[in-house]
Amino acid sequence: MSKGIGFMLISTFAFSLMQLCVKFLHHIPTHELILFRSGISLFLSLVYLLPKGINPLGNNRKFLLLRGVFGVSALSLFFITLQNIPLASAVTIQYLSPIFTAVIAIFVLGEKMRKSQWLFFLVAFIGVAILKGFDERVSLWYLALGLLSSFFAGAAYNCIRLVKDTDHPLVVVFYFPLVATPIMLFLSYYDWVTPLGWDWLLLLLLGIFTQIGQVFMTKALQAEKANLVASLKYLGSLYALFYGYFLFGEKYDVVSLLGIVMILAGVILNLKFKDKPQEA
Repeated sequence: MSKGIGFMLISTFAFSLMQLCVKFLHHIPTHELILFRSGISLFLSLVYLLPKGINPLGNNRKFLLLRGVFGVSALSLFFITLQNIPLASAVTIQYLSPIFTAVIAIFVLGEKMRKSQWLFFLVAFIGVAILKGFDERVSLWYLALGLLSSFFAGAAYNCIRLVKDTDHPLVVVFYFPLVATPIMLFLSYYDWVTPLGWDWLLLLLLGIFTQIGQVFMTKALQAEKANLVASLKYLGSLYALFYGYFLFGEKYDVVSLLGIVMILAGVILNLKFKDKPQEA
């Protein structure tokens, strides 16, 4: 197993724990969750970068800033879906991001795709249609937000690849809270909900798990092709099914599960066949 794949496996598990924290904090507004998450990430990043003499603003600032904007947009929309539809559905829809990552990478990074990959992508999107059509808990509005979140995530992953030779992984991570903190601070000022009791611990864990997930995801994307490591995020759907069933009592009928399986199959098959020789 390559370093990049190992990094992505750690990242995916950390993000699954982050999603649990968000689900448990459903009574806290999305922008407030992102504010806490960003504040912790900002602090942890600076504590590491400044003593080592690394400029937090980095070198390739245009793409670093775009990475921050796309990342904040993706996470904001993802948190909204996490709080409003079943955990596994929200995670599975958002984990269509490898498809958007691969498609965007064709134009931005010049990465190639086989013809068969388009078929696998179609299978995944048919799965989304099945999941939406047969699970009344997934509204068209939240489905659209989930898909838009996936697109922004794919754009962010490509920006990370673009700065792989110019900037430290933690500099890349730093740009998320750099963009998010002032925006979420402004929004939270007008819609603040004071955390109580265990909320504070969950908010702290939310920030820590996210920082771990971001750092290892960035290392993975800088070590391997974008459409390879991004596809490993499909594991998050399995974590979400497990957590949703055992912790939140979320149940799925056979048809809805078929939709989830088709989404995962489309992404996994893309991972399996993408590195085979190109068709003539």
